[in-house]
Amino acid sequence: MESLLTAAQHADLYDAENLWTTAEDFFLRFTNATPASRVLDLGCGTGRLTIALAQAGHEVSGVDPHSGSMAAARAKPGADAVRWIDGTSSVLGEEEVFDTVLMTSHVAQAIVDEDEWTRTLANIKRVLVPGGRLVFDSRDPAARAWETWTPAQTRSEFTLSDGTHLQSWIDSALHDEGLIKITEHRLFADSSREMQDALLAFRSEDQLHADLTAAGLQVDEVFGGWSHEPVGNGAGELIFLAHA
Repeated sequence: MESLLTAAQHADLYDAENLWTTAEDFFLRFTNATPASRVLDLGCGTGRLTIALAQAGHEVSGVDPHSGSMAAARAKPGADAVRWIDGTSSVLGEEEVFDTVLMTSHVAQAIVDEDEWTRTLANIKRVLVPGGRLVFDSRDPAARAWETWTPAQTRSEFTLSDGTHLQSWIDSALHDEGLIKITEHRLFADSSREMQDALLAFRSEDQLHADLTAAGLQVDEVFGGWSHEPVGNGAGELIFLAHA
C-alpha cells in the first residue's frame, strides 16, 4: 500500500525510533582508534553517526540507497563535511580507497539476497587498503530476538517535527530459513493506518565467518555485546571486526 508518510516524515520517524546508543559509541571509538582515517559508512541512513565521524576528524563518505534518508542526512548540521553517495556498495568506483568500513544498525541483515551479500563483501574488500578494517553488527539468531517483536512489547508513540502524531508497533514471523518478516504498523491521530513490511536475514556466527573468509577478509574478533562481551552472553549481538 502507498505510504501515508512522506519521505521526509519517514526519515524523521526513523530518527525518533533510533536514538544514539552504546552501539554508536562503539563504532565511533572503533573508528577513532585510527585518527584522521578515510571512512566509508555503508548504509548510513539519515547520517547521524556519519556526521559525528566527520566531526571527529575523519574523511567520511556515506552511502545509502534510500533517497529520503539521504535527503534528511544532507539537510543536517555538519552534513557539508561528508561526501554523500546515493546507492549501494556497487556504485563505489575503482579509485575508491578507505581505511575503515562500517555497517551499523544491523544494516547487514537488510541485505537478504545472498548473492548481493557476497557482492557487498567483495566490494568492501576491493575498496579497503591492505590492513584496512571492517566492523559491522548483526543479531545473533541463537538469541531469537524476533520472538520479542510483538505489538505488546514494541508499541510506542511519536510526534514528528511537523506535528504528526502516531502510534507504532511491529510484529514478526518466520518467512523462510534464516529470514524473518517484520511488519511495522502505524496508527495516526485521525484513525488512518498503514503497514510496512521488510525482511531481515539472520546469519549465524559460523556463516558470517565463512562469508568474510570467502571474500578475502580476515576475522579478528567477534563480540556478543557493545562492551566486548563474548558471543552468547545475552546481548544477542554478533559484532564482527575484520581486516583486509
